[in-house]
Amino acid sequence: MKRLSMAIMLAFWALGVWAQNGKIEVKFLGSYPDIIDFAWAYATHTEGNEDTELDESTAALQQALERYRTGREQQENFTITVDKKAGYILLESKHDGFISKWEMCYWNMADKKHKLFAVCIEMSENGKRMNPGQFDCLNFYRYDNATRKMTTYDAGVEVDYFNISYGLPRTGKDITVTHWSENGREKWQTTLKWNGNGFGK
Repeated sequence: MKRLSMAIMLAFWALGVWAQNGKIEVKFLGSYPDIIDFAWAYATHTEGNEDTELDESTAALQQALERYRTGREQQENFTITVDKKAGYILLESKHDGFISKWEMCYWNMADKKHKLFAVCIEMSENGKRMNPGQFDCLNFYRYDNATRKMTTYDAGVEVDYFNISYGLPRTGKDITVTHWSENGREKWQTTLKWNGNGFGK
């Protein structure tokens, strides 16, 4: 089971790294997309992907979202929290003390022509950070209302995965940065402030 857990987490991390590239089309009904539409576009964007492990991770994320969309229970060891009003999703996979945590959210940008979508991945083992920085991922994408596509975006965050993790907001608009000690315990927190186009301290 531990070997399977590591394979799943590695695949999740690979998906986060791979999806940094290319344009992602966002399909939706109504006048604007919601957080499920952004997450679904991210999970189903497979153009040019021939990696088997990546396909498995894509399928896992797609299945969790599809189960939510159709009102079915999640698979064993998976939980999903969706807050459409806040524009936030939390997906967790738990196996033998290992936790793979995905957060996704979006912000309305100041020009009212774009939205910023973010994906954050964090791994832990028995409540401690697992090899801090090895599998973490924080990616940003700017969605264009006119083209209905999102592309990678520099949101002004100098991402550092060594003993640092990032928490996307379910309430408010700022990103919480947690700095960890060498033994994996929380040390202190700082905040990245949303400025309408990105973030700064």
